[in-house]
Amino acid sequence: MCGRYAASRNPAELVDTFGVARWDPEETLAPDYNIAPTKTVYAVLERPDKEAESPGPVRQLRTLRWGLVPSWAKTPEGAARMINARAETVHEKPAYRRAFTSRRCLLPADGYYEWMTAAAERELEEKGRKKRPRKQPYFVTPVDGSVMAMAGLYEFWRDRTLPDDHPQAWWVTCTVLTTEAESTPLPGARREAGPRALADIHPRMPLALPADRWDAWLDPRTTDPDRLRELLAPPPPGTVRAYPVPTEVSNVRNNGPELLKELDAPEEETLF
Repeated sequence: MCGRYAASRNPAELVDTFGVARWDPEETLAPDYNIAPTKTVYAVLERPDKEAESPGPVRQLRTLRWGLVPSWAKTPEGAARMINARAETVHEKPAYRRAFTSRRCLLPADGYYEWMTAAAERELEEKGRKKRPRKQPYFVTPVDGSVMAMAGLYEFWRDRTLPDDHPQAWWVTCTVLTTEAESTPLPGARREAGPRALADIHPRMPLALPADRWDAWLDPRTTDPDRLRELLAPPPPGTVRAYPVPTEVSNVRNNGPELLKELDAPEEETLF
């Protein structure tokens, strides 16, 4: 899954990396090292631009609220629960299928956090039951230091309690697609300590798309579900690494680059 991530890149870097043609400097966000659900995040998407000379879609860097609210929802109360969508079923779920065919985005990140749990805790989690407190947090990030481009969907929701000219009359929200976690060995994984694969940390992971899939994923003119599902294949193995970070990241009030500090060993005992 993806329940927390970090994004510290400045907009100019994101504009260059993703080939963005439109970005409003007034939407600049501060670096955030502990992004939690309902926070405002950067998203790369393609939509027609009224100010553009061409009528076609324009690649834009926008700010969205993390936690998708379907357009038909009566209230936004469930947004915090809709931060992730399973890549395997996103095309058929009522909350996501319309966005899947027409409103796709990329969510730039330095990487994401996941908490290592013991086998018994994981079994309860997979059955949808409440688990014991989280254990050691790990940060998963590209080996080469590049930006992680998480596949996402976005949606528009109209707050009918507000007048049309109210600045908060429209919500633009997003969700992160997830897939089955890699079971191949992590680069630099040690046999004697720590997880040896992402699947040892958590059974799910955000679906990070390699650069050669960005154009097809973002193009709103691609609407065939079967074609889009082909783009949701997991990325090549060995592109990310995972390392233990301070447990302070578990508190959403903590924020700063110190949360990304790589520890020599886990702070809390974890069963492998």
